[in-house]
Amino acid sequence: MPSAPADKRRDDSEARRAMRLSTWFALAAGALGGILIIWPKLLPQGGPWVQLGLGAMTLFFAFRARAIGTRSVKDYDGRLSLLAALAGFAILFFAGNAAFTVLAALGS
Repeated sequence: MPSAPADKRRDDSEARRAMRLSTWFALAAGALGGILIIWPKLLPQGGPWVQLGLGAMTLFFAFRARAIGTRSVKDYDGRLSLLAALAGFAILFFAGNAAFTVLAALGS
């Protein structure tokens, strides 16, 4: 009879540090993207493209933090990275709308 499965998740300080850094990078990129969505006049030329980049970066870091946290950190609480991921989706939605408007204006 096999023994109980071993806990495969190690509590690694490097993984915890990488998870925290990814979470804070995602939140910072989300905050910058949100600021550019609220005040688009801060970056008039190329603003939607920068917003799309910030939204993608927010999603990348948020999901990277969640992946590291669920695999390697005991007692992982992913609320901040989930908040960052939701912000990333919102930024991509609004920035995509602005980018489509720019592209539609060029076509007509």
